[in-house]
Amino acid sequence: MNKTKAPQISTLEAVIVLLVVLGIMSAGVIGWGLSPQVPVLLAMGVVTAWAMLRGFPWSAVNAGIKEGIDKGIVPIFIFILIGAMISTWIAAGTIPTLMVIGFKIINIQWFLPSVFIVCTLVGAAVGSAFTVTSTVGIAFFGMGVTMNLNPALVAGAIISGGIFGDKLSPLSETNNLASAVVDTDLFTHIKHILWSTLPAGLISLGLFAMLGHSSTETSLAKINQTVAVLNGHFSISALALLPIVLVFVCAGFKMPAIPTMLLNIFISAGLILFEQPELSLAKLTAIINTGFVSKTGNTSVDTLLSRGGIVSMMSMVALIVVTLSLGGLLVKFGLINQIMTPVAKHLNSDGKLVLAGVLTCIGVNVFVGEQFLSIILPGRAFRQEFNDGGLSGNALGRVLEDGGTVINYLVPWGVGGVFLTTTLGVPTVLYLPFVFFSLLCPVISVISGFTGVGMAHLNQRTAVKTKHVTATEV
Repeated sequence: MNKTKAPQISTLEAVIVLLVVLGIMSAGVIGWGLSPQVPVLLAMGVVTAWAMLRGFPWSAVNAGIKEGIDKGIVPIFIFILIGAMISTWIAAGTIPTLMVIGFKIINIQWFLPSVFIVCTLVGAAVGSAFTVTSTVGIAFFGMGVTMNLNPALVAGAIISGGIFGDKLSPLSETNNLASAVVDTDLFTHIKHILWSTLPAGLISLGLFAMLGHSSTETSLAKINQTVAVLNGHFSISALALLPIVLVFVCAGFKMPAIPTMLLNIFISAGLILFEQPELSLAKLTAIINTGFVSKTGNTSVDTLLSRGGIVSMMSMVALIVVTLSLGGLLVKFGLINQIMTPVAKHLNSDGKLVLAGVLTCIGVNVFVGEQFLSIILPGRAFRQEFNDGGLSGNALGRVLEDGGTVINYLVPWGVGGVFLTTTLGVPTVLYLPFVFFSLLCPVISVISGFTGVGMAHLNQRTAVKTKHVTATEV
């Protein structure tokens, strides 16, 4: 049986198609301020029409969509569980208790750097920026809004701290994935990425200290009022902190995310029934499904704490499905590789290799919108080139983290960007300028590549051999 050969795509054609896709999405989301689902769906339609005109069979379109969505099944389920966890944490008094305690122990005058440090510590413990943002992050966001701080700036401190902590943690899924892709030891990988993450974290802390210094008197009255409302309408107690303690316990036992969240939701639901024995099972399931609705009478508190639920994540799930479908098509039709592979073969210095790797990771984030693929695809494309250039897998691993992992949170249609916007209620384009950690990591990584500071090379014999081959070819 004869197999139909796939159409050959030129690099120029791939560039044109990708620019059209980027133009549609950026014009819709950034230019016109539209919700990203429709622009991404339109871009997907354009790519599909192009593929059919170029002679790709419909079976290839189907396969591309299926392969793209397959990468996001587990994250989608995790996000659904996070929606349920947020609503139960509020109803059980966990997030309100964190807010009350936070107002008492966090230095109000240095609120933003305090938030950054705490989110970093929690992120390092649990290994997930998503978990940090959806738990203590919501509490800190409520505190910041109460203090009349710029919501985008507060979100930037929470997100930066969460990502920084994620990069320090051996429990991080992206750390484990990146080290596996480049075939290096996990702890060696984490140690090496400190060359960029540690400077980025320290600079971020300094920037938040400068931007977040405020006078205590300006917000003390509103803080006291908010604390009084929380004490009067929620169960503020040490028992309410049991769910967050459970997160750390599960992290200590290295329990995967899904069973951790299922157990947490179950425990939180039990706390709600313990604190409110008159609550019917129907109302409890409504909280889990459609979210918690705060009815304190205080507009600010009600706006902050009316959130969560499985339904709240459905818009994000829809966007993830269409974004991953689009990414699957771009990969299936060879559009991504058609640009990545030729670039990788024309790089003759450490700095150029690192710059190209970082830009490619950012490009995959922008066009595919999926964090894991921003590690896997460039990792495959550049692994041999880094090796031929005398750079070790640790060097490539850092590039994959600095250009891939941390940038996904800044893409409006990316999985990370959509999740954070849904969770905190701040559009990606507004908080983006304040996520200093994510903005600094790729810059520091590129500087490291051109200066050689912190770059991990192969043994001298391999490096000399590579130089000799290059000279002979020239």
